[in-house]
Amino acid sequence: MTTRYSALSLLREGLSGHQGWKPAWRNGEPKKAYDAIIIGGGGHGLATAYYLAKLHGMRNIALLERAWIGGGNTGRNTTVIRSNYFFPESTQFYDFALSLYEGLSRELNYNIMFSRRGMWSLAQDRHGLEMLRRSANAMLRNGADVEWVEGDEVLRRIPGLRPRRFPVLAGLLQPRAGTARHDAVAWGYARAADSLGVDIVQNCEVLGFDIRGGKIRGVKTSRGDIASERVGMAVAGHSSAMAKLAGFRLPIVSYALQAFVSEPMKPVLDTIVLSPATGVYVSQSDKGELVLGGALDLFPSYAQRGSLPTLEQVAGGLIDMFPQFSRVRLLRQWAGIVDVVHDSTPILGESPVEGLYLNCGWGTGGFKAIPGGGYCLAHEMATGSPHSLATAFGLGRFRTGALIDEAAASGIAH
Repeated sequence: MTTRYSALSLLREGLSGHQGWKPAWRNGEPKKAYDAIIIGGGGHGLATAYYLAKLHGMRNIALLERAWIGGGNTGRNTTVIRSNYFFPESTQFYDFALSLYEGLSRELNYNIMFSRRGMWSLAQDRHGLEMLRRSANAMLRNGADVEWVEGDEVLRRIPGLRPRRFPVLAGLLQPRAGTARHDAVAWGYARAADSLGVDIVQNCEVLGFDIRGGKIRGVKTSRGDIASERVGMAVAGHSSAMAKLAGFRLPIVSYALQAFVSEPMKPVLDTIVLSPATGVYVSQSDKGELVLGGALDLFPSYAQRGSLPTLEQVAGGLIDMFPQFSRVRLLRQWAGIVDVVHDSTPILGESPVEGLYLNCGWGTGGFKAIPGGGYCLAHEMATGSPHSLATAFGLGRFRTGALIDEAAASGIAH
């Protein structure tokens, strides 16, 4: 039985030298067959497994991860959670995911360190001002929270913001936006899914699929063949490679997206700031580190490493906005592989193979969408019908032309 975390349990373990803690989840062994299989042990895969078990009563579920839980994109992002998109379908979906995040620590009995600190988008030239007005109008029409603030007031409300090259003409604040600890989200979902009977199988790489008569019958893995007629695929930047194993192509191109963390400091920045003019976004973590990023590496790649031009651009952009950070040292750097769809909107739902379901194409929005993506994929896998929030995100939109072009709202990374 899973131990319930509480102040009392923490005190009790502290008095005993923390020797009584049990592993947060079991390291499962794969069985020969399951009612459902989820490929990918990141946030979306874990959330899917959890909601399948909790909301749909399924217990015979396997989650297969080729490495370790949370070792992919879930642990390689900048933890921003927001819903400031242009189209109603996107705003409704991301607002739903944000609402799930707000209560996730309590639901999972695991502190994901969600911090509602608000996110600022800056306008620093007349073109940026026009785009910011468009964004504000779209968010208001779509029912998302938003606050328009003029330039001088923006400088007053964001500590230390003193741009050198680009004056701040206005700012758009989404007060409900925030951050959460990325690996805690993965660990919390893993622990909760395990407590409901999900087999979490690490170091189990999917090498192929058993497809007969156009229908999924199971998967072929590095630890043997596993039968199932319901398989969900949540493998982020490697979705194209996995789809190829199943015999179809996806309208996805994979890029590296870099992020950087500084040495820890005392609290100096209590919000998230996005500056399209400098191409940088930044926040400060609970440990005091500045967490910052910029644009995609503009060449397709599966390499999880950085490049000097992006480092120079991000560092220069940060100093342009916050000159006082010029002597702060960077602590570490990494890159995640993002799967960018042609219209910068995710793909959720059926694949060309019956019984094989897709959760991919999140681009730079994967972390903020974890609860919503898992919730909607679980619904379709369990019921056979798409959730109302995900109907517009199906693969069929590329046949009908009903695209949802969110490139402008996806942030500076696109």
